[in-house]
Amino acid sequence: MDTESTTISRAVNGDEGAMRSLWLRHAPRVDTVVRRLVGGDHDMAADVAQEVWIQIFRALPTYRGESQFSTWIHRIAVNRTLNALRQTRRTAATHVEVEEDTASVEMDVDAPILAASIEEAANKLSPGARAVFVLHDVEGYTHEEIAERLGITSGGSKSQLFKARGKLRKLLAHLVEGHTHDVPSLRTERKHVAPAY
Repeated sequence: MDTESTTISRAVNGDEGAMRSLWLRHAPRVDTVVRRLVGGDHDMAADVAQEVWIQIFRALPTYRGESQFSTWIHRIAVNRTLNALRQTRRTAATHVEVEEDTASVEMDVDAPILAASIEEAANKLSPGARAVFVLHDVEGYTHEEIAERLGITSGGSKSQLFKARGKLRKLLAHLVEGHTHDVPSLRTERKHVAPAY
């Protein structure tokens, strides 16, 4: 059985079987990241995911193994998706400085149900708020990293996250009866959400 580095080398040399193997191994994660950033627009998510893979295979000869391949692919997926959102003028930002609210709430709802509910609610956010929420609370980016990727200020990122959490709190009130804290991070639950394709 090939190691991933062998598969990557074969793919760089044009081996279609190796390319397919890489795609099969990493496509679910790429699709999930793209879908979460794009929101409910499944056609756009499919188009962007296809563009991500085209970019991955074009850039494959530049992969040097300095980070894990999955990390390298993830970075391409996030950057390509954000570029696509910028090109369609769907990313909005505000520049209001707010304090980061990091409160969490103990949940007694099953994690997969909660994750699916949060993802569905996140699709109802504005594109800018959704992008910041996904990058910060799901993917674990800092406000400074988000600001750099979205071309906004760190304060703008915090403002968008504040607004996103506020709206999600209202949309998910039926799951957190009586609580007024923020929705929890999806970093631990994201593996339970299956692609919607």
